[in-house]
Parts: sequence; structure tokens; C-alpha cells
Amino acid sequence: MLFRGWMIRACAFVLICVAVQVGRGDPPAAEKSEPEAKVIPDAQRMPVAEARQRARLMHDIYAATLDVMHHRYFHGGRAIVPARAMEDIFEEIQRDSHTEARWISVNLKPMSIHHKPKTKFEKHAADEIAKGEPAVDIVEDGYYRRATAIPMSGGCIGCHDGFFKKPTKEAKFTGLVISIPVLEAKPEK
Repeated sequence: MLFRGWMIRACAFVLICVAVQVGRGDPPAAEKSEPEAKVIPDAQRMPVAEARQRARLMHDIYAATLDVMHHRYFHGGRAIVPARAMEDIFEEIQRDSHTEARWISVNLKPMSIHHKPKTKFEKHAADEIAKGEPAVDIVEDGYYRRATAIPMSGGCIGCHDGFFKKPTKEAKFTGLVISIPVLEAKPEK
């Protein structure tokens, strides 16, 4: 348990230092079943172009962290599943930056009800990723949202697709959705 806590904090620290340079904010409200509009001050928002660049960087960081954790720290019943450990990192990053990240199921059954695509954007993104699109993005409701494909292979598929199932040739993906508060251009009068 001590190692897990240290690992989560170390990963969160690296992610914060590299990808998030926004001041501290209030902790997020408890998870709601439907997304709710959040009031985030303009001082903590950024231009869409910067959010787009930051989301790409954060995707690379989260994907690399997941891969390293999977290969080095997941050993049967002795460790937490890496994607679940990443959710703790997502929560810490959100608390510090208002930047949100979450997993969505794409073309396999979700391992958690929390991973089912909820919003219209997430459902569209899951469909596009399943068709082979590497990333889908949108600016809506004061956020730049980017959903990206996380390819699943080997041990991932064994759990996610079911044990003892004959593998198919179809590529399997999960999705990572990153939402960054942005300053939207105001319409001219």
C-alpha cells in the first residue's frame, strides 16, 4: 500500500510539473451521473490552441505511465490494475488544474460502469476510434475535449475481452478523454 501511494504521488507530481502549469483550485465536486457545468475562473482557462497542445502532451504522458505501470508493476493479484491506478492520478491532476481525464470503453465491454461513454461527444468519439480514428476533439461548454485511442494488446485483451475467448483480428481500443477549460472566443456584436 505504501508503494502504491508513493507511485501515485510520484506520477501525479511528474504530470503536474510537465503538463499542468495552472494555479491550485478547489477540489472537484463528487462525481455526478450527468456532466454538470462548472464555474472556472477565466484566469484558469487557456486559449484553445494551447489546450490542444497540452491535451496531446497529457495523452502521451498518461499513455506512457499506463504502459510502464502495466509492464513493471502489475503482477497478478499482488497489484492494482494499472488503469484503475491511473484514475487516482486523474483525480489528483483534476484537483490541482481543473483538467479532467477519464477512460471510455470503445469496442469492448466496459470493465466499469464509469467507463461507458456518457456524453454525445464521448459516444461519437468511441464510434470514431472504433473505426480507426486516432483522435477526436471538440470545443464545447468552456472545455477543449480530446478523445484518443489507447490500443489494447496481449494481457489487456485477456481481461477486457474475456478469458479463454478466441482472439479476433479486429484491433481493440479503449479511449482516453482529456478535458481542459479554455477561453472561448466571444462573438462580435
